[in-house]
Amino acid sequence: MPSPKRSIHVVAGVITDARGRILLNRRTENSDMAGLWEFPGGKREDGETSEQALVRELREELGIEAEVGDWIMDVPQVYPDKHLRLEVRHVRSWKGSPRGREGQAITWVASDKLSRYSMPPADLPVVAALRHPDRYLITPEPDTDDAAAHRDWYARLARALDAGVRRVQLRTPASAARVALAEQAVARHGGGVQWLLNRDIELARRLGVGVHLGSEQLLQLETRPLPDGQLVAASCHDLAQLQAAQRLGCDFAVLGPVQATPSHPGAAPMGWNSFESLRAQVSLPLYALGGLGPGDIAESRRHGAQGIASISRLWSGDAVPAGG
Repeated sequence: MPSPKRSIHVVAGVITDARGRILLNRRTENSDMAGLWEFPGGKREDGETSEQALVRELREELGIEAEVGDWIMDVPQVYPDKHLRLEVRHVRSWKGSPRGREGQAITWVASDKLSRYSMPPADLPVVAALRHPDRYLITPEPDTDDAAAHRDWYARLARALDAGVRRVQLRTPASAARVALAEQAVARHGGGVQWLLNRDIELARRLGVGVHLGSEQLLQLETRPLPDGQLVAASCHDLAQLQAAQRLGCDFAVLGPVQATPSHPGAAPMGWNSFESLRAQVSLPLYALGGLGPGDIAESRRHGAQGIASISRLWSGDAVPAGG
């Protein structure tokens, strides 16, 4: 019988310089996952608070005296030999000049270049949380194909965008009028919004936007359906689907339902504990879905999500200026 895995609580810091660049450490040759880049920090010892642990680790690793700032997220991650909880905090300020005191390389990286660096699985969701929106609007379909319904749908979309939503899945089935509605939304609001079309790979390719795959599509595709630069996301409900999305090279996935929701009346909610357990087994950035709104973003990040995905709560006006 295999021995139980040890549990480790690691605290890492996001250190940003005056140019907005973020400091990364490179793991040394004699460490696990040697050569990978990570946010600096280390293990929280017995009797330490998270703040004390991070201050100590940054002193030992980088030779700086840090003032720990706001909490960002926790990432649970299962490794072959351990269960890791990575707690991530902003570093408000520091004294001294950071240097690799343990023989490690360090580098300052622009936030939009972080994805170019190979990182341990637990650090990848942190990059997504730092760079991308903390809420993901899934639009309902227009009630009918008549002009009045389309005007109302578009007005609600415009209100959500005005409220700060910046990542949107457009659910507009493939009638000519509804395709035109998607084209109009992308053309009018374009650059400041990340658009994904529900399931329609060919239309996404033609419009130069992303696609959100249904869970049934994940098992049918063998390769990523769009090039890098066009987002690919997926709906997932279990570990097999999450692993398929990760193999396919999806940029993120939506996992749920976490709580009961009218959009999935027959689906039993998984709850936060099951969400976290699934989250820990992949490195894919995730949004939590199911009966959640902006007020649940902090709770979602306690369980490793970068934020929440929602239909009704973001479509009905609950959106507030989006993070990320």
